[in-house]
Amino acid sequence: MVLVLYVRNHVYTVLGLRLKNIYLIFIIILTFINAQERKYYWEYGDIGENIQKSIDPPNGYSRITNINTFGEWIRNLPLKPESESVTLFNGQKKFNQLPQFRIIDIDVGNKDLQQCADAVIRLRSEYLYSMDLDTLIHFNYTSGDRSSWVEWRKGLRPNVNGNTVSWSRIKSPDDSYSNFKSYLENVFMYAGSASLERELTKVENPLKIQIGDVFIEGGSPGHAIIVVDIATNKEDEKVFLIAQSYMPAQSIHILKNPNLLISPWYKVKSKGKLITPEWIFDYDALYRF
Repeated sequence: MVLVLYVRNHVYTVLGLRLKNIYLIFIIILTFINAQERKYYWEYGDIGENIQKSIDPPNGYSRITNINTFGEWIRNLPLKPESESVTLFNGQKKFNQLPQFRIIDIDVGNKDLQQCADAVIRLRSEYLYSMDLDTLIHFNYTSGDRSSWVEWRKGLRPNVNGNTVSWSRIKSPDDSYSNFKSYLENVFMYAGSASLERELTKVENPLKIQIGDVFIEGGSPGHAIIVVDIATNKEDEKVFLIAQSYMPAQSIHILKNPNLLISPWYKVKSKGKLITPEWIFDYDALYRF
């Protein structure tokens, strides 16, 4: 194809596509590059694999196509090479390497903070950050006090004294990604599965599951896993993939299904037990942002 560039009164032909001026092409290219760069802000490898490209649905199933932007963002999360192991926050390998099917290529941090519910919070926050939806990035501490990224980036910081939280401006405004990561670490420290369960909306019918939904059992300990893809067959039966972090903080990984016939996919059910390698949930313990 030929690209035609109009610069003042001259016409230039490059690759066959007609545009009115070189400035427009420049803007389009920059917009495309920026969109690609902004999709996932953390550093990750370049093997080109992601959930959608690398994990095929079971025979007879195909991925659902009518999904929201959060679902599209999740199902395209980058993956580490198949040979990679789940590592802990301190760089050591997790003792139990059996549960994971593939590992999502996202950092764990160097503190024992990004555990189960924290991994869910991380993914949701990263999506909102990438979409410039900063005002929606807020979570409650276990105490019930709200922590907002918008306030944090203004320089406000919490003073936590038991169950009492007060805020004061002690930092300069900073909307950098590194400061965003600091905000998340603070949320990880004071939030958890119990507070996240109270924030989310219960999905009354698990058969209407969506990518980005969360199976969660609040408690101490509790656990949370996030749905990262869904496929369906001609009978409208659905299967889904789930990912987790765990204790101690570790690589976020897609789980195998103990039912090896369809692993790593799980069948959607209206009730009963969802048996995962390291936790058993009720199917009605499904929540949504």
